[in-house]
Amino acid sequence: MRLGIAPEQSAKAAFRGDIEGLRALAVLMVVIGHAARDVVPGGFVGVDVFFVISGFLITGLLIAELERTGRISLTSFYARRAKRLLPAAAIVLVASLLLTWLLLPRSRWADTAWDVVASAGYGLNWRLAVQSTDYWAADAAPSIVQHFWSLSVEEQFYLFWPLLLLALAILAGRRRLRRGALMIGFALVALPSFAWSVHESLANPGPAYFVTTTRLWELALGGAVAIVGARAHRLPRALAAGLAWAGLAMVASSAVLVDPQRAFPGYQALLPTVGTAAVIAGAQAAGRAGPAGALGWGPVRAVGAVSYSLYLWHWPLLLAAEARFGELSVPAGLAVVTLSAVPAVLTYRFVENPIRTSEALRSEPAKALRVGAVCTSAALAAGLLFQLTVWPPRQAPPPPVALAPIGDTATATATARAIVLSGPPGAAVLGRKPLGDRAGAAVDRASAITPDPSVAKKDGPEYWAHPCAASERDGELFPCEFGDGNGSVSVALAGDSHMTQWLPALKLIAEAEGWQLRSYARSACPFISIEVAWQDRPEPGCLSWNRLVQKELTEVDKPDLLLVTNTFYRPSGVAPDAVDQANRGMADGLRATWRKVAQAGTPVAVIRDSPHLKRDAAECAAVNPRKLTRCATDRESALSTGGGGVAHELAAKGLSDVHLIDLNDAICPVDPCAAVIGGALVYRDSNHLTATYAASLAPRLRDSLTRLLN
Repeated sequence: MRLGIAPEQSAKAAFRGDIEGLRALAVLMVVIGHAARDVVPGGFVGVDVFFVISGFLITGLLIAELERTGRISLTSFYARRAKRLLPAAAIVLVASLLLTWLLLPRSRWADTAWDVVASAGYGLNWRLAVQSTDYWAADAAPSIVQHFWSLSVEEQFYLFWPLLLLALAILAGRRRLRRGALMIGFALVALPSFAWSVHESLANPGPAYFVTTTRLWELALGGAVAIVGARAHRLPRALAAGLAWAGLAMVASSAVLVDPQRAFPGYQALLPTVGTAAVIAGAQAAGRAGPAGALGWGPVRAVGAVSYSLYLWHWPLLLAAEARFGELSVPAGLAVVTLSAVPAVLTYRFVENPIRTSEALRSEPAKALRVGAVCTSAALAAGLLFQLTVWPPRQAPPPPVALAPIGDTATATATARAIVLSGPPGAAVLGRKPLGDRAGAAVDRASAITPDPSVAKKDGPEYWAHPCAASERDGELFPCEFGDGNGSVSVALAGDSHMTQWLPALKLIAEAEGWQLRSYARSACPFISIEVAWQDRPEPGCLSWNRLVQKELTEVDKPDLLLVTNTFYRPSGVAPDAVDQANRGMADGLRATWRKVAQAGTPVAVIRDSPHLKRDAAECAAVNPRKLTRCATDRESALSTGGGGVAHELAAKGLSDVHLIDLNDAICPVDPCAAVIGGALVYRDSNHLTATYAASLAPRLRDSLTRLLN
C-alpha cells in the first residue's frame, strides 16, 4: 500500500498522523456540536468523517492482506474489530444504565434498557429509525446511548465488507488483484446507496438519518481512496497540497455550513465526506506543504488517540447532566464534555489500549473473539437485567372518570346526568373564572400526583383498549364512535393528537348529554385543506385524508356541530424560521377549511390549542418531586410559542359560524403555568394534556358546547 497502510500484525505498520488528526477534528466537531448546538449547528457531521476514515482504513488493511497473502483471514479480521471496539463499548453501556438509574426519570428506564440491548446487538440505528416515524416518540428525550447508532452502522459494515472484498478478489483472480474490478464492485455499492440517501433524506428524513443503506456510500468512499492509493501517492506535490488543504477546509466548514433543518445525509453529506477523502488522498503526497504536519501535531494526535472513548463517554454524561439540571447553557455543556475526557482517557489507558495491543490476543484470534463475545453478552445481560431488577412494576394509568345520574336513576334523563370525577379534582379546584386563581399556582410539592409521572405517557386515549387515531384504509374512513349511537344530536371531531387529547372530556360529555360523537383523527395531521410539513417533510397522506374527511362532513354525514383543534404546523414551502409567515399561511388554510364546512350548514367550534411547556412535564415531575416549580413555564411563552393558538385566533376572526372556545385559563390560570393542578398532572409530555386533567375540564367544555348547540 502506498498510502501508509500495512497489515495490523506487521511490526512495520506505518502510522498516519494526519488520519489521527482527522479523528481529533471529527470528535471535537461532534462533542462541541452536542454541547453548543447553536454555535456549531453542523457538528454532527463529524460522524460522517469517521465513516470515511473507517472505510479507508478497513479497506486498505484488507487489500494489503490480500496482496500480501492472496487471502483474507475472516477470523483475524473480526477478532481485531472485536478487541478494538467492544470492551470500551460494553463499559460505557453498563455505565449508562447506572447513570439512568441514578439521574434519569423512571419513565425513561424501560426504553433505555432496550436501547442498551439494541446497541449491544449492533442494531440501535434500525430501532431509532423506526422510532423516528413514531409520532409519540418524535418529541421524546433522546436516548442516553443514542450515539451508538453510528457504531451499529460501522459494525454492520464490518460484517459484510470483507466478504464483498473476497468475492471481488475471486472474480478478479487471486494471483493478480485487479483494482479496477474492486472499484467497479465498490461503485455498485456506493452509487445506489448515495442515490437512496438523496431520495430518502427528502422523503423520509427521520429514518434516512439512521439506516445503514443511506450511509454505505460514505464508508465505500473511504474504501475507494484506499483502492486508488498508489495513484494518489504519485500526485504532484502542489496539486496534492491544494487537494488536501481544500479537503480540510471542506471538513471544518461543514460544521457551520451544514444545515440540520435540511435533508441529511443526502447531498449535504458530500461536503464533509468528500473533504475527508481529499485530505486522506492528498496529505501524504503533499508532504510538508500539506496539512499532515498540523494534523499530526502532538496534542492533536493525543485527542485523536482517545477519540473513540471520548465519543463513547461525552453523550451519556451530557444527557445525565441535562436530566439533572435542565437545559444546559453553552458554557455548562462545554464543561460537561470537557470533563468527559477524564473517563475517556482512563478507558483508553486501562481498557482500550491494553486489549488492543495485547500480544496474547493478537497471536490467538479465537481468544480475542471470546473477549468480544463476553463484552457483548455482558452488555446484553445488563440491559435485560435492568428491566427485571430495577424497573418497578408497571402501574396502570388511572381509570376513566365516572358518570353518576342526579336524582332517581330510574327517571333521570340524559340531560340530568352530571359528570362526577372519580380521581383527583384537577381543574375542579379552580373557580368559575379561573384566570388568576391561586389554586392553580405552581408549587414545589404535591401530596399526591395522578397519574404517577412514571406512567403518565400512557394516560391518554392512544392507550385505550380501542385507540382512536387515524382510521383510514383503501380510501374509506372508519371514525371512532362514542356516546349514544341513537342520540338526536351528533357532534364530529376532526384534527390531530391535540384533538384526541380532548376525547376523555368529550366522551363523558357525550354520554351525559346523550349525543352521538364521531372522531376523525390522524396523528401529525391537522384538519386543513393545504399541505403541511411535519418534521420538515411534506405529508401528502395528510392532504388525501383531509379530502376524505371534508367530503364525509359536508356531503355524506353532516353533524350538528364540528369540533376542531390542532397544534402548530408549517405549510409546505415556508422556511422553518418564518414563524409569522407560517402562522398566516396556517390561518388562511384553516379559515378556508372551516368556512367550507360552515357553508354546508354545520357550525364549527374551535378549541384554542393548549399551552406548550418548555419541558416534558412528566419527566420533570419524576426528577423533581420536591421542586415542581422547575417544571413550570412562563405563561406568555406557553401561550404564544409552539402551539397553534395564534393561527386559530387569526383563522376564526370574523367568521359568524365559527366559534372559538378558549379553556387555557383553566389549564394555565397563573403565571407561570404549573405542571400539577388539583393533584392532577396537567401534561403527559410538553404539549399533550393527560386524560386525567382533560376529563376534569369536561364541565367547562360542556358549558361552551351546550350553549352553541342550544
